[in-house]
Amino acid sequence: MTQTVEPAATAVPARRRAAEPARPDAGRSGVPTPAVFAGAVALLVASVTLAVTFGSADLGPLDVWRSIAGHLGLGSSVPGSSGPGSSGPDSQGLSALNDAIVWQLRLPRVLSAAAVGAGLALAGAVMQSLTRNPLADPYLLGLSSGASLGAVSVLVLGLGVVLPLAAFLGATAALLATLTLAGALGALTPTRTVLAGLAVGQLCAAATSFVIFWSATGDSYREILSWLMGSLGGATWTSVVISVGAVLVVGVGLASTGGTLDAFAFGDTAAAALGIDVRRTRWVLLTAVALLTGALVSVSGSIGFIGLILPQATRLLVGARHRVLLPLSALLGATFLVWADTAARTLFDPRELPVGILTAFIGAPVFAWILWRRRGVAA
Repeated sequence: MTQTVEPAATAVPARRRAAEPARPDAGRSGVPTPAVFAGAVALLVASVTLAVTFGSADLGPLDVWRSIAGHLGLGSSVPGSSGPGSSGPDSQGLSALNDAIVWQLRLPRVLSAAAVGAGLALAGAVMQSLTRNPLADPYLLGLSSGASLGAVSVLVLGLGVVLPLAAFLGATAALLATLTLAGALGALTPTRTVLAGLAVGQLCAAATSFVIFWSATGDSYREILSWLMGSLGGATWTSVVISVGAVLVVGVGLASTGGTLDAFAFGDTAAAALGIDVRRTRWVLLTAVALLTGALVSVSGSIGFIGLILPQATRLLVGARHRVLLPLSALLGATFLVWADTAARTLFDPRELPVGILTAFIGAPVFAWILWRRRGVAA
């Protein structure tokens, strides 16, 4: 009589199987259809439109699109326009005041929020994959602390006009210091990179505190405090150009690296066996993340938890396939920050809450819930 032997895999206890590392093809809902992305894009467009209408001025969604169409010379594409080629607020039936509120104040801020949210969520997803650390975020390599040091240095000197450039250069310098230190310790492994980033970040944070203690007074102190807490209150069309440009130039490239990051999920040895130059690829991706994060932080200051919780939440929705995870994280991150910033500027009107405070209040309990959901999975 032949005895059937049960495969070893089926004999592994469920708890032990759950503790095994997640693979790139794992997912709760399988392979998402294009409808998922279409829905995410539609949600983002609707969120941007509605967010512009929130505030003391009485505006509707149609007013938003009338203003946009008028300034782009597309008046005939919106009901209520006076005809082809018309432009400006009067031709669209909007008062000059309402048009200025939409075009000069609210729309630049909302678009900046969308770009910053998309970029931070995307950078966080890449960082978590590169370091194989679910607790990683875009600021892990000391980038936020470096940007803060650069920003604070110019604010105390009264050179706020060059703040974005100073913050970007500070973040870039922090990255170079982190990678140099990690490389000096040996091979550029995720563990060495994280530890080097922590050291550089603490050093930059100490230097920032010293500059504030020694030099900040009056108006410069208030500017510094607002920037450090994360705020989009000063967003202009220049901010839109910087943040959207960074997402298009760097973020799109990062979002296209899904296949490479899927290979990294199996470890450096497996990635090398697939023909990937592990060391060079890691350096390139870390540099790209740093450039993207530095550009975004220069616009918004340090806004926490977006790069940490949005990739984790997206994984719960669609699994760990990076070709899906990366672009969807960006879309959801954009939508999240649009609404977070809208709440920050309207909840305590006429006072405005720095959006970094609100994202921390939201992000901390959400992150705790995600950890609770993953309690049976080994770190």
